[in-house]
Amino acid sequence: MKFILGKKLTMNQVFDETGRVTPVTYIEIEPNFVTQVKTQDKDGYSALQVGTTKTKKVSKARAGHLQKISNLNSQISNLRDLKEFRMSGEEAKNFKTGDKSEADTFAQGDTVTVIGVSKGKGFQGVVKRHGFAGGPASHGQKDRHRAPGSIGSSFPEHVMKGMRMAGRMGGEKITVKNLKVISVDKENQLIALSGAVPGRKGSLVIIKG
Repeated sequence: MKFILGKKLTMNQVFDETGRVTPVTYIEIEPNFVTQVKTQDKDGYSALQVGTTKTKKVSKARAGHLQKISNLNSQISNLRDLKEFRMSGEEAKNFKTGDKSEADTFAQGDTVTVIGVSKGKGFQGVVKRHGFAGGPASHGQKDRHRAPGSIGSSFPEHVMKGMRMAGRMGGEKITVKNLKVISVDKENQLIALSGAVPGRKGSLVIIKG
């Protein structure tokens, strides 16, 4: 199992030998460190906790957790982003606390899954948020072109749970599968992935292969 945490940068396009264009998203990879190896016996499940992105301010709880392992690697003492990756106990045995991974974890041609948080779009109506068609544009209509219409009936006299209505849009966890690794720049720690990746510029993304 391959995995790494990265930061979404920007989109661009690349051309192959035949002149075919491919839209790509560049992901910047800061050094990833294994901060904890969780086991079935001790924690109830097997997983790796991985951290990245240095920060000046660390909470007391985070600092205490990282202090236990910072003796193994001084670069681990002030990591901002921690994520867990579930795996079998046999796979977890291949890792130890303090292990470092970079962009060369993946190679050109690999197929990966990317997880990120979509851009927040604020409070939106049902036409944009759910794809409603809206009402007719004439024949007595006034100020109701983008209205949702009925949201319930006279019985049971309340709005049913799950009714699609206006509200906050975006800011949700999104998973995109089957993206191709177009290139890996080891010198600049950049990975180019085919297509779009969820999230704003600078947001954290999880890449799994």
